[in-house]
Order: sequence, then structure tokens, then C-alpha cells
Amino acid sequence: MTISKIYPCLWFDGTAEQAAQSYTSLFPDSHIDSVNRSAADNPSTTAGAVLTVEFTLAGQKFLGLNGGPEFRFTEAVSFTIDCADQAEVDRYWEGLIDGGGEASRCGWLKDRFGLSWQVVPRALPEFLDSPDREAAARAMKAMLEMTKIDIARLQDAFEGVGI
Repeated sequence: MTISKIYPCLWFDGTAEQAAQSYTSLFPDSHIDSVNRSAADNPSTTAGAVLTVEFTLAGQKFLGLNGGPEFRFTEAVSFTIDCADQAEVDRYWEGLIDGGGEASRCGWLKDRFGLSWQVVPRALPEFLDSPDREAAARAMKAMLEMTKIDIARLQDAFEGVGI
């Protein structure tokens, strides 16, 4: 496996290990690589507390940093999950919402740690990029009315069923 020179560092307020455990339980090819404890007291943790967690999600390396309350996640950065079918959409959606996450619009959600995710069925860009621009517009309109993406509803809108 090739490890990228560049990988995301996610700033948590004391929950990096719990987040890594939650995320690695959801995605295949995922695991916690190491849990690193602070050698001394510092502005965000005490000596012996978890400072960083290195983990891999679906083959992508991440670093979770317990940096304290100073910075919070925003929707300016999110992770997109490419879902093969509705079962994957449902599984990731429910797994990420579980424990206090928040649903948003158009397939977006925030997990209980505040991180934003886009749970996207592979069919969505296929519908939206269709050369049939009227069908694509119907699919876009349907998607804009959704919280969690429903592939069957997208398909119906794309095909003009029920219009």
C-alpha cells in the first residue's frame, strides 16, 4: 500500500480516539494505526492523555489531534462518501448520524463530533451530468428537496415519473 505524503489532520476537542473508533467501525479497509499520548502537560491535554490518533479510513491515512476547544469543524471542509447503492447510503448515513449527528440537506450531515460528510450515491452525478438536461434538471430539483439521498426518487424524477 502506498502512503500519501499528504493526509488530513482533524482537530478534535478531546474526542479524537472516540472519533477514530467510530469511523473505523463504519468503513472497510479501516483501522487505528496508533494512539499517541502526551509526554507532558500542554495547552490542549495533560501528560498521559491522548494527544494524537493515527488511523486509516478506506485506505486513506488520517491524523486526529486533540487540540482543544479553540477550533471547530465547519462545512467548508467535508468528506464525500462514494456509495454504490442505497444500502450503502443508508448504512453510512445511519452510522454517521448515530449518537447525536445532525442531518442536513442534499445528502449532507454532521456526525456527533461535528465533522461534515456528504453521503452520495454513485447514481447522483450520473443523473446530474446527463446530456438530457431536462432530465438532469428534474433530478437536481428532486435532490434539492431531500435530506438523505433516495436513489429511487432520483431515478423517478430523472425519468419524469409522476410529473
